[in-house]
Amino acid sequence: MNMGWPKAIADYVAPLLRRPAHLQVAALCLRKRGKRREVLLISTRRSGRWIVPRGWPMQDRSLAEAALREAWEEAGVTGRVDHEPLGRFHYRKVGDGGLRCRVEGFRVRVKALADDFPETTQRKRKWVSTMRAAKMVHEQELRALLRDL
Repeated sequence: MNMGWPKAIADYVAPLLRRPAHLQVAALCLRKRGKRREVLLISTRRSGRWIVPRGWPMQDRSLAEAALREAWEEAGVTGRVDHEPLGRFHYRKVGDGGLRCRVEGFRVRVKALADDFPETTQRKRKWVSTMRAAKMVHEQELRALLRDL
């Protein structure tokens, strides 16, 4: 029996599994309620899971500006975005063959929430404490980031 085949297959597949993650941006939309810090979560369009607004970089915007744009489109947020990332997390994009994504998260200081925004009818939004948010999201690295806010 040739034991070289399993090694040959492993050697062939290993580089495919180490492909770099695809870059996305996220908006960590924050506000203060008394002494409590809250973060805005939105539901996914397909499964209704809770996430933070996120999406792909945009050619005509910085990463921070793209994150703020995603916050507007997905949650109706207007505000100020920090231009340095607050943190990052990884996840596998459901519905795209498990595409591995690295997400740079930018703090957004929310000024207002619009009632009418591009994805109004497709998503729910909810303000929760950062600790509660960490329990509601599925991505482990995002949980840790939210707990550290």
